[in-house]
Amino acid sequence: MNKFPQLSSDQDKNLPECPEIPPDLGPLDIRVVYNTSLPMIISQNPNIRPGGRSRPQHCMAQQKVAIIIPFRNREAHLKTWLYYMHPFLQRQQADYGVYVVEQMEDTVFNRAKLMNVGYATASKDYDYSCFIFSDVDIIPMDGRNLYRCSTNPRHMANSVDKFNFKLPYNDIFGGVVAFKKEHFIKVNGFSNVFWGWGGEDDELFQRVVAVGLKVDRPDQTIARSRMISHKRDPGNERNGKSFPLIRKAYKRLHQDGLSSLNYTIISITSHKLYTKVTVDIGDGEDASLEAN
Repeated sequence: MNKFPQLSSDQDKNLPECPEIPPDLGPLDIRVVYNTSLPMIISQNPNIRPGGRSRPQHCMAQQKVAIIIPFRNREAHLKTWLYYMHPFLQRQQADYGVYVVEQMEDTVFNRAKLMNVGYATASKDYDYSCFIFSDVDIIPMDGRNLYRCSTNPRHMANSVDKFNFKLPYNDIFGGVVAFKKEHFIKVNGFSNVFWGWGGEDDELFQRVVAVGLKVDRPDQTIARSRMISHKRDPGNERNGKSFPLIRKAYKRLHQDGLSSLNYTIISITSHKLYTKVTVDIGDGEDASLEAN
């Protein structure tokens, strides 16, 4: 496993703290980007450091934030995300790093397990205090939707254009969610047994409730987000087992998650705009936990 040196905190010692609410934030015009390239995005973001990291130059950020993106076959979406999100995060005066986590080919997709791997990798890389787990196809439409953690786990994509900027149901907890490090450890991360599409977000909501936390949501006007349309990928078919797993979330909480995470890092590559983590997460070896 390749390891990158931690960013030094020495430059922070004599800096004032960044304001809680950065200046000049507001609504954004978000569209699908067809004519950009990674070199163009790099040229437009000269302050980005290798691995997709940045920090404000003139003040100390409110939090240190790792953004984890589970990924497979979404290169066009990733370019759009990077095009909008690096300027977005820099305007918010964030100290952040972007981690794109991709499992090996020819295995059923396990979004939740990739999130856990991203958390484990980022935690070894830097002293992040906040972890934001984001789908690659969701872009915030307002800079006031601060990509930070709050008192409780935070659902940050609670106003998506696909759902007419409304919650489709009260327990929804998908798209983009933020956890303080101690809260993610408390819920034992995501479940590892959701192979295929659906259910892992609702199960995570039940974990939050089970440990006595609640879900915070920003105002729906500020939280407006654009979802880039796409077809579901082959190998990510609906798993058909979501509801029984969600109902038993509290029973599996302490044995299924970060504490049982099993994976093999294939490579960690420091791209200019993000850290790419390629991982072997198996092909369903966690299924024995489903019956518990």
